[in-house]
Amino acid sequence: MSEIPLGKQTAYPTAYDPGLLFPVPRAANRSNIGIAEGAALPFAGFDHWRAYELSWLSPTGQPVVALADILVPCDSPCLIESKSMKLYFNSLNQHVFTDAESARQRIGQDLAEVAGAAVQVTLYTSEAQAVHTVDMADAVLLDELTVTTSVYQPSPQLLTCHSGTDVNEILYSHLFRSNCPITAQPDWGSIVISYQGEQIDHRSLLSYLISYRLHEGFHEHCVEQIFQDLSVQCRPRKLQVSINFLRRGGLEINPLRCSSGAIVAYPLPRLLRQ
Repeated sequence: MSEIPLGKQTAYPTAYDPGLLFPVPRAANRSNIGIAEGAALPFAGFDHWRAYELSWLSPTGQPVVALADILVPCDSPCLIESKSMKLYFNSLNQHVFTDAESARQRIGQDLAEVAGAAVQVTLYTSEAQAVHTVDMADAVLLDELTVTTSVYQPSPQLLTCHSGTDVNEILYSHLFRSNCPITAQPDWGSIVISYQGEQIDHRSLLSYLISYRLHEGFHEHCVEQIFQDLSVQCRPRKLQVSINFLRRGGLEINPLRCSSGAIVAYPLPRLLRQ
């Protein structure tokens, strides 16, 4: 981790360089939430990246701009550090690709080599491929509740359930904040929790989510810790947790973890704050 580019002054590249991509092994942080290295994962899911500042040159030297959806499976040995991803995309700015498909294949190969698993890349180079927001009309916004708290480090003991109830509901909050473990800069996100089982007390859940406010952790690890805490404390029959983090450096990361092993990775819709 001492070699990680995040938090360091870095010269922006002027030539294509896949060596800029920096892998972060998932195992170390998973061990902190009770998942031993090599053990079967208690969840399925993926990390959805959306890149807004992606460009390269056509064979005539004319710039091409694109938006990319990138899907990294959560069972890949490594996640990809975000600043290294930004630097890598900047290294493509003066690189010539014959067409968008050539760019897509090269990006997919480079990211897969670092993640240690196949990575899906979809490029959009036209206005026809607009990114749509999602309607949350059927979900419960936790932010309308009032809670009293002074706990700002993850505290699963805050979570309580209503015994004897059984629900199928979607809860969400725009109040989620964690912090980068390297730079300590805040990471803002909107969290969506879908579950079936004994009803989770909404105020206790909001207090629990707020408890991440001073926590330092990568986006992907925060989602996995929340999934694990809800699984242990509330024991839902089905559970899905995702956080749509606000973009930084032209990149947004939207990790999703769920109890269903049959999920097919897909680009998450944008929430309103994105």
